[in-house]
Amino acid sequence: MNAYVIHLFIMLCIYIVLTTSMNLAVGFTGLINLGHIAFYAIGAYTSALLAVKLGLPFWVGLLAGGCMAAFFGYLLSFPTVRLKGDYLAIGTLGFSIILEAVLKNWTSLTRGPLGIPGIPKPELFGLTFSSLELYAILAFTLALITFTVLKIVTVSPFGRVMKAVRDDEVAAKTLGKNTFRVKAKVLTLSAFFAGVAGSLYAHYITFIDPTSFAITETILIFSMVLVGGTGSLWGSIAGAFVIGILLPEPLRFLDLPSSIVGGMRQALYALLMILVIMKRPQGLIGEDTFHSMWHNVKRRFKFA
Repeated sequence: MNAYVIHLFIMLCIYIVLTTSMNLAVGFTGLINLGHIAFYAIGAYTSALLAVKLGLPFWVGLLAGGCMAAFFGYLLSFPTVRLKGDYLAIGTLGFSIILEAVLKNWTSLTRGPLGIPGIPKPELFGLTFSSLELYAILAFTLALITFTVLKIVTVSPFGRVMKAVRDDEVAAKTLGKNTFRVKAKVLTLSAFFAGVAGSLYAHYITFIDPTSFAITETILIFSMVLVGGTGSLWGSIAGAFVIGILLPEPLRFLDLPSSIVGGMRQALYALLMILVIMKRPQGLIGEDTFHSMWHNVKRRFKFA
């Protein structure tokens, strides 16, 4: 049971890196990016191939995976950031579909459906992160770094420009802001941390194949962001916990066929999405949640 809990914690940390970086584009800038899972895959495959074929250490693969994902995120910004709403979603989703096809068919590099086995565990100063406890520390550290960096970005002047682009792009342009450059930077930074999450996942599982980065995973991560709350990094953490851990894991302890469990999981996701949209459209921890709580506390204290 202890190993199982640590495994869930590691996966939660990976989800946190994914959801917070996706929220940077979706929640803070208003870019409905459904290609986030593609950046996740690019980071995972880049790090895995560098480790398995070239024998490079994890830390090199981690940075290379993030940079490679960021490069593709920057390239994707040119044809897509001039799109808006549903058109942007379709364009970025198409990128995920294309990448999945490449992973399946470029067998000389990715081994196609056979996947890449034998990905080594990370090492640092002779210490191998082979135990669950050590890997949990590594995953938590990277999740904390990601959250801290993104928090600094979102509260900075650049973060205010991001929100201005989200709320009224025309007004932001009127004020002299280069909204195209803002969107390109956001997609690049978001993709970088998705690539970091992919590297972390690849070296934890030690095996990856195209099914690990299917379109259904995009829907899962996007659901985490929506349920947790767009425009809120704390909401991303809440969504990762509820959708990634709290809902699916209890079903494993039920004595039910796997086919039924899979269907129930999807039904629970759908039900939760409907309830959130109806009862709390801003998400579990929306952008203004803490501000509203503090305002209510001050008001009650004032009139007490």
